[in-house]
Amino acid sequence: MNVRSRPRWDAVPPATGAAVMATGIISVGLHLTGFDALSAAGLWIAGLLWLLLAAAFLALLVGDRRDWTARARTPPALTAVAATTVLGVRLDQLGRTVAAEALLAVAALVWPVLLASVLRHLGRRLPGAAFLICVATQGLAVLAATLAPHTADWLARAALPVFVLGLVLYGDALRRFDLRQVTAGAGDQWVSAGALAISALAASKLLACGVWSGGAHTALRVVTLVLLGLALAGYAVLAVAEVLRPRPRYDLRRWSTVFPLGMTAVASLSTATAARVHWLDPLGRALLWVAAAVWAVVTVGALRRLRLPRRGPGAAGG
Repeated sequence: MNVRSRPRWDAVPPATGAAVMATGIISVGLHLTGFDALSAAGLWIAGLLWLLLAAAFLALLVGDRRDWTARARTPPALTAVAATTVLGVRLDQLGRTVAAEALLAVAALVWPVLLASVLRHLGRRLPGAAFLICVATQGLAVLAATLAPHTADWLARAALPVFVLGLVLYGDALRRFDLRQVTAGAGDQWVSAGALAISALAASKLLACGVWSGGAHTALRVVTLVLLGLALAGYAVLAVAEVLRPRPRYDLRRWSTVFPLGMTAVASLSTATAARVHWLDPLGRALLWVAAAVWAVVTVGALRRLRLPRRGPGAAGG
């Protein structure tokens, strides 16, 4: 085969997984709010992107181990785990339990390998992508707790220590996070709030699964509300920073803005039901449409960026 005819899997950056995460979580939210046609469209887009990323992941693992290893050392590699769990949650909503369980198994196998690799190479003064160590871990907790009510209680019990580990990893990422990124980041600074939102979602799923009662149930409810409150506070701070210092140009890392917006909306909707705080439902619905609008803007930017290199022989990307 001509080398030039081979697929360029190395051209698929690991951060593209954030597009799957963003599209998938908005699809989850649209299903929760009754917009099933839009949700199905989002699921198809997320599913096709996930297949592309899975193919790139495997092709690099088999064909270019050095490149795969280099990528596996960086936090964006963990979007592979988070994207898989988000897709699993959406499939579970459709009653595709076996498929969701399969994705949980895949994510659980890949997660320790990538997490260990990333943790060994984490430095200081990092961008928001550092919080993916928490996001990927909490993604496992969310999917396991989501599946527990109609599969096995042990999944919920296994999800609890994973959830706690996710909180510990959030603390580690926070001490490494460069706070200047709040006003200077290219988009992934939002993962700092998104990690809190997915932690709140994990807590709400644990709360709703019916395994715990009494004091344990009350403690989970309090933790859920505290985490969601922190996520909303982080959301507000980052939104104000965007207004004070606009960064309108498209960047691949803007998908890491969309995901936290959608995750905060879904966490609000889930908490409204699990913790019986009903005013969170309209808040979650409003935040969902904000996330969907930003998703549309980022999608347009991505499509325009894809077309730019084809404008002519002398065209330059920009």
